[in-house]
Amino acid sequence: MMMQNPSSNHLAGESSPYLLQHADNPVDWYPWGKTALQRAEREDKPILLSVGYSACHWCHVMAHESFEDVETARIMNERFINIKVDREERPDIDKIYQTVHSLLNNRSGGWPLTLFLDPASRIPFFAGTYFPPSARHGLPAFRDILQRVANFFHEHREEIGNHNRQLRDVLGELNGPDEPSAEQELSAMPLDLARRQIEQVFDGRYGGFEPAPKFPHPTYVNRLIRHWLSTAVSGQADRRAMEIAASTLVHMADGGVFDQLGGGFFRYSVDEQWMIPHFEKMLYDNGALLAVYSSAWTISDNGLYHKVVEETAQWAMREMQAPSGGYYAALDADSEGQEGGYYTWTPDEVQELLSEQEYPVISERFALDGPANLDGRWHLYVARGLKELSERHGITRDAVLALVDPARSRLEQARRRRIRPHRDEKILTAWNGLMIKGMARAGLSLSQERYVDSARRAVDFIYDNMWRDGRLFSVHTDGKNRQPAYLDDHVFLIDGLLELMQVQWRTRDLKFALDLAEVVLHHFEDSENGGFFFTADDHEQLIMRPKIIADEAWPSGNGVAALVLARLAHLVGEQRYQEAAEKTLRGAWTAIRKLPYAHATLLEALEEFLYPPELIILRGEPEAIAQWSARCRRFPAPRRLIFSIAGHEPGLPGLLEQRAARGPATAYICKGFTCLDPVTEADVLDRLLAENEVAPETDGAA
Repeated sequence: MMMQNPSSNHLAGESSPYLLQHADNPVDWYPWGKTALQRAEREDKPILLSVGYSACHWCHVMAHESFEDVETARIMNERFINIKVDREERPDIDKIYQTVHSLLNNRSGGWPLTLFLDPASRIPFFAGTYFPPSARHGLPAFRDILQRVANFFHEHREEIGNHNRQLRDVLGELNGPDEPSAEQELSAMPLDLARRQIEQVFDGRYGGFEPAPKFPHPTYVNRLIRHWLSTAVSGQADRRAMEIAASTLVHMADGGVFDQLGGGFFRYSVDEQWMIPHFEKMLYDNGALLAVYSSAWTISDNGLYHKVVEETAQWAMREMQAPSGGYYAALDADSEGQEGGYYTWTPDEVQELLSEQEYPVISERFALDGPANLDGRWHLYVARGLKELSERHGITRDAVLALVDPARSRLEQARRRRIRPHRDEKILTAWNGLMIKGMARAGLSLSQERYVDSARRAVDFIYDNMWRDGRLFSVHTDGKNRQPAYLDDHVFLIDGLLELMQVQWRTRDLKFALDLAEVVLHHFEDSENGGFFFTADDHEQLIMRPKIIADEAWPSGNGVAALVLARLAHLVGEQRYQEAAEKTLRGAWTAIRKLPYAHATLLEALEEFLYPPELIILRGEPEAIAQWSARCRRFPAPRRLIFSIAGHEPGLPGLLEQRAARGPATAYICKGFTCLDPVTEADVLDRLLAENEVAPETDGAA
């Protein structure tokens, strides 16, 4: 029956911003749960499962076109049980049904994700993404899809049953190993092959990888930087690897995919030139890119990287950090019903805000003197560099900056007076882990304590609010925790903690990381095949228990797990962590060899398995070990981890307790599980450090 009161559908009591956006639809939406699932089975109606998220532009489009339409809602309510899922709150459901979409359609999915499920098995028999209200662009009308799917469900039950059994068998095989690999030797072959594969998909003209739409792929860039460092320390630097990384980083930083006024990156570019983005700003993208640009700045003199790190970190603190400390999830693509409207300009609007001296330079800098690039308006990107502007206007580079920077600030201040895009104020543990890592690395690379403080506040928020009785939660909204944490929540947070501890030691952070690691081993490990499931062993049972090996829009949880467990093993001497990391690599070895560059995060763990990190523990007086820490970081080194711990610090776990101060400053240097004698002389430390260091790039190529 059609609901009489559209404001009373079953989403009204939810906390997810995305679900609440649909609470007043005439569709009788349910959240995922027993009530809806049992009703579908009881009434023998197929389930219409719609998965999206609050910042998703095409989710909003489909909602406006179809879910707000009374006639479409009538069909949905009469013929289906309708379930809405926020993919950010339930990434387990999203990952499973994105996988099924790929199996059914032989192509990747996306959002909105639209599936029709058998009510008994909950296995989809039809899947798609966005459907328009009327047939166009080769897509059928959504109402037609609804009628045809409902009829097919009732007329072809035997066929659907056979399909469900076959699909369930396929899903059951996805987590198993392709072939035994426990006795195979892990080698460096995939590291070199991934380097070649990344170059094969590199766009030599505009930077980035693969054709439009172009995504940032920070895991690729990180792989290239690590490859360059590893080859440089051996005296055979792979300059081409750094050129590919640099081209990508520079083109993105100058493009419209980077917010030239307010900082931070949009989700991806719809064109090959990085000019016009899809205007969502996601926390996970910016956390990962912040870490990569910070790494690039430490090995280069290119001031553009410094600018990007500074402006992205400031954006994250200004617009994405809650007063309580956690980082919010996303900014919407739309403002006032228009995608990107908040960010675009006309030349007249800009000219009104700038002086006669500023406008000609800004106009040329951001292509306001050329044709509109987005629906009759201008989205800003860097069309002319500072050197070119200096030559064109006959002034120095510093004089150009003296015009550009105040003008940018004035435009950004004026933009803030517009109606802003919606902010999704969920606090997601996994995405916070990525931003904690990015902010900690930014603070270290730019010597900015406020960035480190920002990361520490986020850690404290999660520890104080989302860690309860030895278990972690995934989502925090409106003062309440929701959803038990997934693998990514645990391991991304451990990764962030390890990064933060290298900037500012707190023993509580290490103990928190070790507690999280124990949860990962006890509740997520695949003890038979190696690696880790995405959901815990006491999680809700779904149609499969996914195990994510390859990188997606963010790093692979298995890759991060292998990396952080191995690093914790070196730090505290816990052999179980090392064994679990190695077993993860062996369990994924077949997949890694088949397509190495798709597993860049696992390759980072593989690299540190084959070439163990250089672990430096500094103990002693705070001022003295701070000076030694600066010596250790004077030049970049591949796979070097540095932890500075005051000599009086109590309660250190594992091997750390044995590494006591023997004077004002003492360095314990270990490579893998082999350690040198304690170092108490600065000249000896310098000599040992020089063996693994690389001179930074000084030509601006990176």
